[in-house]
Amino acid sequence: MSEKALAYLTENRDRLLEKLNDFLSIPSVSTDSVHKEDVRNAASFLETYLADTGFENVQQIETKKHPIVYAEYTKAGPNAPTVLLYGHYDVQPVDPIELWKSEPFKPEVRDGRLYARGSSDDKGQVFMHLAVFEALMKTEGKLPLNVKVCLEGEEEIGSENLYRTLQEKKELFQADFAVISDSGMVAKNQPTILYGLKGFTGIEITVSGPDHDLHSGMYGGAVRNPIMALSHILASMKDENEVVTVDGFYDGVEDLTEEERHLIEQVPSEDFVRATGITETVSEKGYTAKEHTMARPTFEVNGIYGGYQGEGTKTIIPTSATAKITCRLVPGQEPDRIQEALEAHVKKVAPKGVTVKVKKEKLSAKAYKVEPNHPLIQKAADSYTKAFGKETVYVRMGGSIPVVEWIEDIYNIPIVLLGFGTPDDRLHSPNESFPLDSYDKGMETLVYYWNEIK
Repeated sequence: MSEKALAYLTENRDRLLEKLNDFLSIPSVSTDSVHKEDVRNAASFLETYLADTGFENVQQIETKKHPIVYAEYTKAGPNAPTVLLYGHYDVQPVDPIELWKSEPFKPEVRDGRLYARGSSDDKGQVFMHLAVFEALMKTEGKLPLNVKVCLEGEEEIGSENLYRTLQEKKELFQADFAVISDSGMVAKNQPTILYGLKGFTGIEITVSGPDHDLHSGMYGGAVRNPIMALSHILASMKDENEVVTVDGFYDGVEDLTEEERHLIEQVPSEDFVRATGITETVSEKGYTAKEHTMARPTFEVNGIYGGYQGEGTKTIIPTSATAKITCRLVPGQEPDRIQEALEAHVKKVAPKGVTVKVKKEKLSAKAYKVEPNHPLIQKAADSYTKAFGKETVYVRMGGSIPVVEWIEDIYNIPIVLLGFGTPDDRLHSPNESFPLDSYDKGMETLVYYWNEIK
């Protein structure tokens, strides 16, 4: 079955690439109401393609904003597994437009890369699945397993209505496992299994002092400076060894096993100094920078502001100061509990003479991890290696994908993250692109994988 489908993809490559270009040409920017009909047009493109391929019950599920495209294939029979395929068809805005070297919604191939907004995130990767389903249906007249498709139009604006839909229509989306292709590989042509994602939560701390800015000469030495007070609070939350000093922060966090450390060691190392312009790396005591970014929790101050920001000097004691903090979490850490621990620490160390307010971030997500030796993961790794001709590496990622938590929470099923993007794709930035190598070898991977799962 694989050989026929692969031959079909090769013979129809130009036509399928042209079809992908049609999809990429639709400016489905979900955050901008000007593009509301464009988002709908992208959903309709998918609806038509799925119906033409032979999927059943193809529909657009209405939400309070943009529709979710649903389709199913059930003809593999009750004894075949059912996969829930998730992806998204909305894209980020293109600003700043002047930095694009080609029109963001007029796809263009340059130096082996397909340039367009959404080429990597996530239209290109969604389309690869649909093209593979077409190839299997056209050559075999069937798919090797049952499939349910969930393609949303709000991922770039927080998937506002997805969780509610998955809950309300739980039976419709129920499956044995899920596959998501909205991630990438650690390097071009380096097959990568993403078996873990970090969670996310945060707080905002505002320290208030006098009800107006004060003359520092008249009041310095009598009034607590809110910026200094905030600095004291922040400095107390992490030590010089990059260890978070908040009581309870590490409760439930498991140490890295030797097996996981070996897996992380096999991942090609990023040159952090060259990539970021820093002078040297820092990481939690006892862990390498690679281990910390992939598999240990983090605490970061994302922004801090207060007082005079203009040119020169203004001799004041400012009325307030604010810091924004986020934490990336690992399995065993509950976002709500971490927020409570952070708030308790802030109140414990807050200096006298100021008022401290903690605002909890509404958007949070729990960490996700599947065992690397799970059969579904091993089959994915084997399929990657067969297509790319290189051994697959296993990574946990510092980023968060909320839908992963939601699918696990509602359905309690394994989730396979089959990503084909590369670090050079410039996601969310001008000149987003996708390597045609990843496009071709990615579809080959999917052909092998679906035939392995049957």
